[in-house]
Amino acid sequence: MSDAAPKILIVAPNASARFGGEAILPLHYFRLLRKRGHPVHLIAHERNRDELLELPEYDPALVHFVPDTHWHRMIWRGFSRFPDRVRDLIGGGLMTWLNERYQARIIRRLVTEGVVDVIHQPIPVSPLTPSSLHRFGVPLVIGPMNGGIDFPPGYEDHESRATRLSISLGRRFALVLNRLNPGKHRAAVLLVANERTRRALPDPRHPRIVTLIENGIDFTCWNAPRQLWSEAPPGRLRLVYLGRFVDWKAIDITLRAVMLARKTGIDATLDLLGDGDIRPDLEALAAELGIADRVVFHGFQPQARCAEVLAQSDALVLNSLRECGGAVVLEAMAMGLPVIAGAWGGPLDYLNAESGILVHPVPRDDFAQRLAGAIATLANDPELRAGMGATGQRIVRRDFDWEAKVDRMVEIYLEARNAG
Repeated sequence: MSDAAPKILIVAPNASARFGGEAILPLHYFRLLRKRGHPVHLIAHERNRDELLELPEYDPALVHFVPDTHWHRMIWRGFSRFPDRVRDLIGGGLMTWLNERYQARIIRRLVTEGVVDVIHQPIPVSPLTPSSLHRFGVPLVIGPMNGGIDFPPGYEDHESRATRLSISLGRRFALVLNRLNPGKHRAAVLLVANERTRRALPDPRHPRIVTLIENGIDFTCWNAPRQLWSEAPPGRLRLVYLGRFVDWKAIDITLRAVMLARKTGIDATLDLLGDGDIRPDLEALAAELGIADRVVFHGFQPQARCAEVLAQSDALVLNSLRECGGAVVLEAMAMGLPVIAGAWGGPLDYLNAESGILVHPVPRDDFAQRLAGAIATLANDPELRAGMGATGQRIVRRDFDWEAKVDRMVEIYLEARNAG
């Protein structure tokens, strides 16, 4: 039994490659486990069926779907206009609870058929989302999780008082729900990305907590040929941002930093890959700052196109105010780019002074000015850029390769199963 390959069921109704983020994580596990010949099944949501059908790894015998009911649509509509954090914490918790009601029948059937001896729940990555997947008679592995982050001091206006109150109440309610659905108390293994997430768990004293970064790099995508790389001369810097257009990403501060850098004589440009409700506001701000002709709004792009733009850039900028993870930082490092990032949250897990420039968002008054200084530093020193890029590539190859990550996950599956 101890030497046999573990039979894994990945439970991830939100699994999707369309928008990246945490939704793509279960697909990486599924793809690489299948590639290695491990017995693995996936539970996803009916709304993603068409997308998953197009994946080369798809097999109708191995992928199972939670139905898309009117209750799902009602929760989605009800929370779609709420602030992100309220929607994710409360609306996401309700959606997870609903999904678990429907996926239970699928899980029981697969366990009865003997095709599952470990359940893996990689998403949601929130440490407070309750789970009931402990109750099927097989070990449960949850994570890696990543969360427990708030806005830096001085940025409280990014959330209304009602939102902060809702989040506070939501966290307390989540602790109660975790007692009613004690999957995170009874899981065989809890995986956390960092100490901050461990502290946010409903039971931070769980006997088996393993630290493992949730993100990794697929080098079949994020691996640009050398001839595509940008080699800007001193004084010029092509910056790129990749992600959603939401206020906590602080793209408005990024635009102001580009404007300030240009005022010092730096020929800085910015490519924005992504989209969101605040795009018109950002376009208007770029025009107001006089840099509209130096900023390109690309909209959402597939991964291959994102990799192409990154390969033609000189540095990534990600000065988010509430970034738990930041997979794009790893993607940029894999492409040989130095990174300018906010020294808050996720980027601190990936970057050091040899692979990028971390700029603390506090104090707020001169955050844009200090970002502009970082832009100028990289623009004026091509050798520094090249050195940081090379170091970042070595770090990613060593620590964040998806192949090595799945090696570790298989060890964890085996430990969980054999411990029983």
